[in-house]
Amino acid sequence: MTTPIIEFKNVTKKYDDTLVLNEMNFTIEKGKFYTLLGPSGCGKTTILQLIAGFTDITSGRILLNGEKIDHLPPNKRPINTVFQDYALFPHLNVFENVAFGLRLKKVSEKVIVKKVEEALAMMNLSGFINRDIQAMSGGQRQRVAIARAIVNEPDIILLDEPLSALDLKLRVAMQNELRQLQRRLGITFIFVTHDQEEALAMSDEIFVLNEGEIQQSGTPIDIYDEPINRFVADFIGESNIIAGNMLSDFKVVFAGKQFDCVDQGLRPNEAIEIVIRPEDLVLTEQHQGKLQVTVTSQLFRGVHYEIFAVDSEGNDWLVHSTKKASVGDTIGLEFNAEDIHVMRLDESEAEFDKRLEAYEVS
Repeated sequence: MTTPIIEFKNVTKKYDDTLVLNEMNFTIEKGKFYTLLGPSGCGKTTILQLIAGFTDITSGRILLNGEKIDHLPPNKRPINTVFQDYALFPHLNVFENVAFGLRLKKVSEKVIVKKVEEALAMMNLSGFINRDIQAMSGGQRQRVAIARAIVNEPDIILLDEPLSALDLKLRVAMQNELRQLQRRLGITFIFVTHDQEEALAMSDEIFVLNEGEIQQSGTPIDIYDEPINRFVADFIGESNIIAGNMLSDFKVVFAGKQFDCVDQGLRPNEAIEIVIRPEDLVLTEQHQGKLQVTVTSQLFRGVHYEIFAVDSEGNDWLVHSTKKASVGDTIGLEFNAEDIHVMRLDESEAEFDKRLEAYEVS
């Protein structure tokens, strides 16, 4: 079995009395692109700081290639960081910014020139070698920061929201460049973002964080198609989340109706929430769909219409469709059993027994 490159074992981090990370456990494998995804204050940047050695853990252990690294200062770890503000030296040109880490290691000038030229070529910056940093655009500075990180040939590159300052078009272009660069180099990338689309587009694996805990980890497809709870379903993409009951295996009740689904193994009549993604709902004529809803508003998003509707039980629905609807119309919604994802509620045994008894009486 291959030893993970990074392991967190019951890692807790507190700042004074504020709990930032709560007994966190996870592993990072070599050569993959990982994303830490979550809202501001969820602990994702703190994880990077702990891996880099910029701050100390309160309790637990962090292992690098199977060895504890608590005693290692940042400059002794085979890790480089690309910061949100790039942290470039404004008084140095492009070459000297990229060469800075190599000079600290007292690498020979011949090797420095060779490595810097190679790193800049990877980032399509060969013609900017003597350029003043302050004369470069945001996208170019970001490439310089990445070149400075990869020139040291680290085992791990940490990226703390490095694309957040870029405009949308450049940001999308850089997402692709970063992903291709990681695959070409085979270096482990750990990327921090609060942008769900960015995480889905770039990652081999995503850790979804909230309030200092990992809510769910998995591939982008796993996270999107099989959210484990309401937070993940709501945070990753757009979702219709509707209260319901698991009638039996492969049978679910919501919006006042019974539907076939693909889930099983829950208790009879267990309280659940179901998730159906807006793009999985198909507009039909009123009496042809599994559900009938009334359109309340509509927005044009370019590639699709964003249609808001409500059913007879008062549940709100969001539909993404290339078809246009009219406000006030009653329309049908069609979907497949595979489009219904069932999420368990955090319900105590006492609550369940009480509700089940009421259900059986009725």
